[in-house]
Amino acid sequence: MESKRRNIYFDNGSTSYPKAPGVADAVAHLLTHGAFNINRGNYEGAYEVAEMVLETREKLAALFGASDSRQVVFTPGITFSLNYFIKGLLKPGDHVLISGLEHNGVMRPLHQMEKCGITWEIVPTDMDGTVLPENVESCIRKETKAVIMLHASNVCGTILPIGEIGEICHRYGLYFAVDTAQSAGSIPVKMQEWHIDFLAFTGHKGLLGPQGIGGFLLSDRLNEVLVPVITGGTGSQSDSYDVPDTLPDKFESGTMNLPGIAGLHAALSYIEKVGMDKIHGKKMELTEYFLEQIGQFSDIRVVGKQGIHDRVAVVSLDFQGRDNAVVAFELEQNYGIMTRVGLHCAPLAHETLHSYPQGTVRFAFSASNTKEEIDVCIHAIREIDI
Repeated sequence: MESKRRNIYFDNGSTSYPKAPGVADAVAHLLTHGAFNINRGNYEGAYEVAEMVLETREKLAALFGASDSRQVVFTPGITFSLNYFIKGLLKPGDHVLISGLEHNGVMRPLHQMEKCGITWEIVPTDMDGTVLPENVESCIRKETKAVIMLHASNVCGTILPIGEIGEICHRYGLYFAVDTAQSAGSIPVKMQEWHIDFLAFTGHKGLLGPQGIGGFLLSDRLNEVLVPVITGGTGSQSDSYDVPDTLPDKFESGTMNLPGIAGLHAALSYIEKVGMDKIHGKKMELTEYFLEQIGQFSDIRVVGKQGIHDRVAVVSLDFQGRDNAVVAFELEQNYGIMTRVGLHCAPLAHETLHSYPQGTVRFAFSASNTKEEIDVCIHAIREIDI
């Protein structure tokens, strides 16, 4: 009998797999034993779910260095969160600064807002993804309202100097929004210390939770001016047609993804128990090993930074002389190695990194991966590369 092929998952930049232990059980438990709605039901089961939601806010506030758990707002994901910021803050005539690595979660809303008189500018970004804080400062105009930047690139893994950029934003009175899609749960994020006004997160990547749950944290000064994009029932102040001005109700109209929050609660508990540093350390050991092995191939370009410093566990390869899509197909079909190929919803980043329009084959590792799996992958690449 033919043995079943072993599948190897290297697409953790898209979503983590496997999820943290306990996530599936937490979701199933809520759905099976008490899928009650909070802020609506006045009974013990609903109060227990509300307590779980509050604990999840507290865990996120502590993880991201926020001053109050009420600053944590749940959304379906980071794309929704970024839209809330861009469309709830910017007005005609406003100018925005971005890096040359931004995801379409930022670029498409900004492009839409151009029709409303919003302008944006790319801060000079090097071919390896480096953004110098002094270049951010030199791009500031009198009409600049905000700076929006990802913390780590979903294409090449480069980490941006968010703390230094935040200090500049604070000095100039600009609103600072940070996309933590590839950093949350992997490397420290310090909202207050780094003067971040809007911190967007997703639960299903480095935080090891289920898809469909994310959110944002916002500063008090941003809360004063940010207009809710989605409004409706909150279960509070139901006698008024006005949106509540208290957090988090102001931005949480409608029924939340409570099963998703339950799963995220379990994932955050796991990260607390094991330690984020330990999880990240394992991922970077694998990244370093992978980069060392890839160095033997003269016709494969590592896109972005060549070493492991100032990066997360995301590596993009350009198989020069080959069709990257064909390489990714062969890795999956013949060896069971799952990657992501293409432009990764970030054409701007690929233009900056000189990998447009061909895109790259992206490898993103988790702490569940092993060196043995990387050895299998390198062997496969060697056979494909012949």
